[in-house]
Amino acid sequence: MGRFERYLSVWVALAMAGGLLVGQALPGLVEWTASATVAHVNLVVAVFIWAMIYPVMVQVDFTTIRHVGQRPRGLVLTLIINWLVKPFTMAALGWLFFRVVFAELVDPATAHEYIAGMILLGVAPCTAMVFVWSRLTEGNAAYTLVQVSINDVIMIVAFAPLAAFLLGLSDITVPWETLLLSVVLYVILPLVAGVLTRRHLLRQGRARLDQWLAHSKPGTIIGLLCTVALLFGLQADRILAQPQAIALIAIPLLIQSYGIFVIAYLAARRLRLPHNIAAPASLIGTSNFFELAVAVAISLFGLTSGAALATVVGVLVEVPVMLSLVAIANRTRHWFVAEPSLPHAQAGVSGPQ
Repeated sequence: MGRFERYLSVWVALAMAGGLLVGQALPGLVEWTASATVAHVNLVVAVFIWAMIYPVMVQVDFTTIRHVGQRPRGLVLTLIINWLVKPFTMAALGWLFFRVVFAELVDPATAHEYIAGMILLGVAPCTAMVFVWSRLTEGNAAYTLVQVSINDVIMIVAFAPLAAFLLGLSDITVPWETLLLSVVLYVILPLVAGVLTRRHLLRQGRARLDQWLAHSKPGTIIGLLCTVALLFGLQADRILAQPQAIALIAIPLLIQSYGIFVIAYLAARRLRLPHNIAAPASLIGTSNFFELAVAVAISLFGLTSGAALATVVGVLVEVPVMLSLVAIANRTRHWFVAEPSLPHAQAGVSGPQ
């Protein structure tokens, strides 16, 4: 992990501060950006989101799926945590904190939007930064790619129905057309573009693919930081008037992150998985595809919504939390049995994004 990526939480915090300053100093620019919307999709944000997602999709190697049968328990654990546990615990925590614990601190309409943002984070399993966490725990890169590839396939068909179901349980009306458009725009199209780009680059040799991925990293992070700065610029008045909102959102997100990791990690130990599969499997379940969550929150609820703010707070919380979990995983390596790993030859991972 390079120095720039290691301090990503710092750059995100600076982007938040910069966005607040711009929002106060140049309100006309922020309003113009907000108005650049077609069919509930903000064009400026869409460009930034694609800058984040597209290089990630180029990393996905669907040929690794053939390794699934060699080590199915780790994959089953990941899928259960990502699709049967995490979305529901996130929705439950959102309801508990913003309908009960913080009910007197947040008005009902804003609470609705915060819960929606948390749900969108919960139903979007990580596909990008998980490669960083896997590498930092000496995880099996090929197996991590299998997990990510299958999650992406499931996300195409499960994200929209599951998000709509959980939002519906929270009494939040979701326009299906907008949700499906978001899945097409931010999952299916980038995935197709990534597959085609990867195939084209591999025709020129493996080194060409690795070179392209290395060069794409700065653009990916710049896209993330620009998105964060824009969102905080649009929310500047609201955030400066209610700075406690960031802390209120962060508390249930922190509980969710550490709680999911504990559940997955202990389950992996009970299943007697080797550490190089147990650690990435647990971290995948803990981390979020925040790029997708941010994009969908903007499409469904608007750039200045509480849902968009909640997903951006998820970005701020995630990096330091995940680094602390990496440290825990590395210090508890002796808890797990030592078993031979799958071959790394087809890993094809050059960087986090």
